[in-house]
Amino acid sequence: MSSKEKPTLGGTRIKTRKRNIAAPLDPAAFADAVVQIYLDNAGDLEVVAKNIESSDLNFSRYGDTFFEVVFTGGRTQPGTTKPDEGERHPYSIIDCEPKREVIIPSVIYIQKILRRRPFLIKNLENVMRRFLQSLELFEENERKKLAIFTALAFSQKLSGLPPETVFQPLLKDNLVAKGLVLSFMTDFFKEYLIDNSLDDLISILKRGKMEDNLLDIFPSGKRSAEGFAEHFTKEGLIPLVEYNEKKIFEVKLKEMKSALTTQIAEETDISEVIETVKQRVKDAKLPDIEIVRILWDVLMDAVQWSGKNQQQNANAALRQVKTWANLLNTFCTNGRLELELLYKVQMQCYEDAKLMKLFPEIVRSLYDQDVLAEDTILHWFRKGTNPKGRQTFVKALEPFVNWLEEAEEEE
Repeated sequence: MSSKEKPTLGGTRIKTRKRNIAAPLDPAAFADAVVQIYLDNAGDLEVVAKNIESSDLNFSRYGDTFFEVVFTGGRTQPGTTKPDEGERHPYSIIDCEPKREVIIPSVIYIQKILRRRPFLIKNLENVMRRFLQSLELFEENERKKLAIFTALAFSQKLSGLPPETVFQPLLKDNLVAKGLVLSFMTDFFKEYLIDNSLDDLISILKRGKMEDNLLDIFPSGKRSAEGFAEHFTKEGLIPLVEYNEKKIFEVKLKEMKSALTTQIAEETDISEVIETVKQRVKDAKLPDIEIVRILWDVLMDAVQWSGKNQQQNANAALRQVKTWANLLNTFCTNGRLELELLYKVQMQCYEDAKLMKLFPEIVRSLYDQDVLAEDTILHWFRKGTNPKGRQTFVKALEPFVNWLEEAEEEE
């Protein structure tokens, strides 16, 4: 064999590797086929669903196109909500009346499709995200239909649809500024609360990372607690207004507690601490009972407790009471507030084992520092209404009460 001749393998066939040839994308043909199923069955979604399920259409490739047909009646132009060329049907969500009884069959229909083809949930997310980010391209009536659909989808627990997919795309500055997000969310709230509780709604808002940012749906000029209350009161959503007021109240309490904790830890001058409390009470309009509760919590949280050494714990607690007695005195200005403080002491001693035996000593110290009046202590002893540990504490306080009563008789 010549050196220039190429060697061959006699009797052996050499196989050529086949290349994967991708089928050309044809979303138009897919959309036309789905539209035809709608038309052939006059929009009867139950029959349409059966035909969709039995078809050999490539949903894994054209999932987004499928939901475009469901929502708008046909294919939309890439990146927009505008209709593209091709067949269309009049039975879409956008084409129906803005009523829950008309839209809910579409939700149930989509639920059936997702049960058979759960991978389509990502395509539903894609299409909803695109539509919600483009709310300004829809008419007011169409936006309301999308809001009703979204509320019903969550109400019916549409398979795997995450709330963040719906809510986060809405918070675009231009949509918020035009009031479109506020209008959409108002329709959503009203529709969802027909069948669900406020707690259910809050749960969805939490999962959608919106619970703490409800004011963000308002245009900047109306973004205030007063604006929130005015708008949703007018829309008949009083429970939502009350929830938001409670939320704001809790935030203010938390901020005040944090500020006091820092001042107590740094041993700030008591007059400065008093001024801080007064200013926050004025700014946040906090009720006096909450102030008394917070003050006691902060003071006791700042105590350096000593494990199981009962005497050291007693000394530390009593020292704290003596040090900050003027602070407590400033805000325990009547018998009602003194009684509230006494109930607070009772609950803390009941819930914390290391303080259980310190109750009478703490009460005696508060009396000695003129924080608690004799009448308040006697009222709690004779008519106290909190049952937590009461029998034990009454027995422990009895010697001190006897001393008070004897002193009163001598006078």
